[in-house]
Amino acid sequence: QVQLVESGGGLVQPGGSLRLSCAASGFTFRIYSFSWVREAPGKGLEWVAGIDSGGGITNYADSVEGRFTISRDNAKNILYLQMNSLKPEDTAVYYCKKSDGRRGQGTQVTVSS
Repeated sequence: QVQLVESGGGLVQPGGSLRLSCAASGFTFRIYSFSWVREAPGKGLEWVAGIDSGGGITNYADSVEGRFTISRDNAKNILYLQMNSLKPEDTAVYYCKKSDGRRGQGTQVTVSS
């Protein structure tokens, strides 16, 4: 049974940092590429960052380039998103998304003073 469980969200002040994790199980994690996507209130799903199966190729939305870093640990079956210099407009529910389209339940990130 495929499971993707995000964690690490919370309330943070502008300029702060958070690290999101996505624990995967029920499939061969290391052969899939992944993305982080987010959904802000009243907006559609937005792609944030992507990583290939080996972790050597990453790409980012312009809105997060230079502030966010996607990474993965294929030995532990975990996907990460390090988020620095957070802005109020980063407030959203963040999901890890497997390349076949499946995603987890999400974790809420709120950036506010």
